[in-house]
Amino acid sequence: MSDPVPEPVFEALSRGGGGAGATAHLRAAQFGKHLLLLRRVVDAARGAGHADADRARDAYDLLAEAQEHAPDRVATVLRHPTVGVWARRTALALAGHRPERPRVSGLAAIAAVAALRGGMDARLEVPLDGPTAPLPSLGRALVGVESRRVGTGRALFETTAGRAVLRTGNGPEVTVPEDPHEDAPGWHALRRLVAEHRGERLTLLLDDQDPDRMPGADLVAHRLGAAELAHWRRDLAESWRLLVDHHWTVAAETADTVVTLTPITAPGGRAHTSATARHAFGNLGLSTPPGPTLLALTFAHEVQHAKLTALLDLVELTLPEDGSRFYAPWRPDPRPASGLFQGVYAHLGVAGFWRRHRHTVTGDEAARAHADFAHWRRSTVDAAEALADSGRLTAEGKRFLAATDRTLRAWLAEPVPAPAEEAAEAAARSHRERWHARHG
Repeated sequence: MSDPVPEPVFEALSRGGGGAGATAHLRAAQFGKHLLLLRRVVDAARGAGHADADRARDAYDLLAEAQEHAPDRVATVLRHPTVGVWARRTALALAGHRPERPRVSGLAAIAAVAALRGGMDARLEVPLDGPTAPLPSLGRALVGVESRRVGTGRALFETTAGRAVLRTGNGPEVTVPEDPHEDAPGWHALRRLVAEHRGERLTLLLDDQDPDRMPGADLVAHRLGAAELAHWRRDLAESWRLLVDHHWTVAAETADTVVTLTPITAPGGRAHTSATARHAFGNLGLSTPPGPTLLALTFAHEVQHAKLTALLDLVELTLPEDGSRFYAPWRPDPRPASGLFQGVYAHLGVAGFWRRHRHTVTGDEAARAHADFAHWRRSTVDAAEALADSGRLTAEGKRFLAATDRTLRAWLAEPVPAPAEEAAEAAARSHRERWHARHG
């Protein structure tokens, strides 16, 4: 297969894994996407005669200078998930494809963080979001004033010798702390979540405040308090231990792809939910972790989504939408081919998790793990077969799915206890009957 996806990367991903080589390629592609989107905002603002076009150009020049000065540190800013979300949304709004007012001044906040990260002296105005000044990948300054017109308020950002201060004409002066991921007077940080086991380290940011953190999700409406934060940290530490010990490929791909965790609410009284937004590569939304094992499973599930969404920026796997809908064994509603493809790939990760987990536990927990493995391998094979017969795949999609299906069918040959197989068959049959009763 020709670039932009080298053949070994495509093959590794299609089998369900990929490891460091595949995730490095996907990360690089997403980084390039962010750079292109930022440049597109500058050009589109100038083309549209936007009032902030000159400010955007100045911010872009500062960003480019900071990147040249400290490329690795500035890349941390440019890769941040909300940078891509903001840039895409703003470019679409400038082109007239979204009804919202484009907030072009957001580029100044990105440039300000780049200057601070890069150790450059800079002075520029950054936009307000209500009474706060958000700085992507760092946190927000509580400047305490709010513009009467949305999108017009600004705070002065000034960084000197690696320290930054924000001020307005009539609000408090806020200093970004030396460690910007720790709270300080007037400063709400994106707090670190760190787990380490057997020399393997996972460092994430808890994003419970950036306005662009998880488009389309039901966000938790408050910052997590100390007790909630401690719970997330405990479960993360234990789930990381489980992944490193028994699911090393998932562990490596999690460390390579996940940048931030965003608290979201579980709908309809469900105990837990998780989500990956299409254009927020690196951010994983989830409700309060229900325990280490299910948090580890969430990573196995959502990292699959992250890999596939990044791949879809490089190659088309399904044909353009035509209204066709198909049965998905994990949903109550019919799904388009693109959604079914996502589900197949994500539940390949789910089945793979239970496949290993069943051999690491005993008693009732092992019985449940065997049943979950039996259920999800069978259901995912059935969904892959429906997708293959859908007539909605590109040539690349057919080739990708064929390799995914080979992985799943090899797992069908692995023995599981008879009660687990029977429970899996009964659950699958019950779901199909309910679905067909509802949809015909």
